[in-house]
Amino acid sequence: MNASTSTPARPASLRPGTAARRRSLSLTAALAAAGLLLAGCGSDDDGGGGGATSAPAPSATSEPTSPEPTTPAPEPSAEPSATSTPEPGVGAGCPATDGGIPEGAATSEVVDVDGDGRADTAWITGGADRTFGITTASGATFSAPIESASPIGASAVVNTVGADLTPIALVDLGRQAQLFSLDGCAVTQTVDDGGQPYVFDRGFGDQGTGVGCTDVDGVLHLAGLLATEEGDGWTVTRTLVDLTPSGDVATNGAVDVVAEDAAATDAVVTTAQEVSCGDLVAGDGGLVEPES
Repeated sequence: MNASTSTPARPASLRPGTAARRRSLSLTAALAAAGLLLAGCGSDDDGGGGGATSAPAPSATSEPTSPEPTTPAPEPSAEPSATSTPEPGVGAGCPATDGGIPEGAATSEVVDVDGDGRADTAWITGGADRTFGITTASGATFSAPIESASPIGASAVVNTVGADLTPIALVDLGRQAQLFSLDGCAVTQTVDDGGQPYVFDRGFGDQGTGVGCTDVDGVLHLAGLLATEEGDGWTVTRTLVDLTPSGDVATNGAVDVVAEDAAATDAVVTTAQEVSCGDLVAGDGGLVEPES
């Protein structure tokens, strides 16, 4: 049953009579007069819009207007797009080239030199035309000749140095150590600011006795080392080597005395007479030129 149209039952005490009819007629007349009065206030003489009573009130039973249907936003794809940013520090590596490691070359696995996150391979060929080279995990091979008249077999270490993690190779030839940059998918001999090859003395001159890589504020830094015997002890002097970001130009940096009155067997003294970088020591289980 619709409650809005039902008629409530009269109480048993209510009886129809003249007084009730008069009260009903009086109430009807009063309501009619009130309706005429309200209708007269619903408009202005100048035809203007009037106040709040000029607009009809909305029906309490009117249905709300349905909003226009909208197209739902597409769900995000779980697959990365082709333009997604690669992981920091990992690149595509050097493009593959023809050729590879020469037959008979000595090889050693080394650090990632081309930035693809995979270890690469360093190699040295023997004989009159000995060559140092890199073959990357991506299939690229690049090399450079080792130009030296030293009869001592070459050995090498490869590492990354500096805040830019520049890949370098140190090739020990007994009397000197040559420095190569491995940046840009090439083996390039590093030069000084005058354009001459930058080499480390191995005790056959007065410039140094070895080369190493030392930790400076958490960064591995290339350095020339000089160990000299003075009286009953040894003094070790370190010269930091500043490299360009690509490692192709080197200049001498800060010079420090790092040990005085040290014993000949102290690590700081023995390291100053080696070719090393980090934990890698040339000729000690690493890359060594094969015998001809």
